[in-house]
Amino acid sequence: MSTLPFPETPEPEDAEREAGRMLFAQTAVFLKGVVAMSGLPPADRVEVCFAGRSNVGKSSLINALTGRKGLARASNTPGRTQEINYFTLTDAFYLVDLPGYGYANAPLPIVEKWQRLLKAYLTGRQTLRRAFVLVDSRHGVKPPDEEIMTMLDKAAVTFQVVMTKTDKMKTDELAKIMERVRADLAKHPAAFPEIILTSSDKGTGIETLRAVIASID
Repeated sequence: MSTLPFPETPEPEDAEREAGRMLFAQTAVFLKGVVAMSGLPPADRVEVCFAGRSNVGKSSLINALTGRKGLARASNTPGRTQEINYFTLTDAFYLVDLPGYGYANAPLPIVEKWQRLLKAYLTGRQTLRRAFVLVDSRHGVKPPDEEIMTMLDKAAVTFQVVMTKTDKMKTDELAKIMERVRADLAKHPAAFPEIILTSSDKGTGIETLRAVIASID
């Protein structure tokens, strides 16, 4: 029996699950919003970032991970939030929330400014260990997702795809989307070879993602 490329990340072992639980049992605290590289906090701990198209469910996922409903806030207008938001999670981790990309309603100068900041951050942050690229399970990989994945390839930053809103999909429909996502990921050398399936509403995959983050050093 052949093994699928980019399989779903398996359920964590008990010790891994506990490590993830303990890490996220700490209170995540908003540190600052950054609009320029000069404003980044000291690179003194492990850093993971979350990237995704507008309305992919990124804020909901971060809130589910941390157990704090209002920690990450979504903007109703795509492209309005242009800050890189930093959260501390113990003295060992930064969680970094990148603004949603795919700005249908944002002025071109704002888009260009954000793209420059994003590129500078992804290529110049030496403590960034992994980027989690969120992909809406209803739509699969879209051109803006391809753009950021290619940027991560060029920056040699490992990224892992996290499928969101899986509770909105029937099993057979999700399987078809996943087949296309795997084909897309095969083109990206920086792609981590596992995919995490999540639902913030149902709690699906949250323990798995916590365990994965806790294992990164």
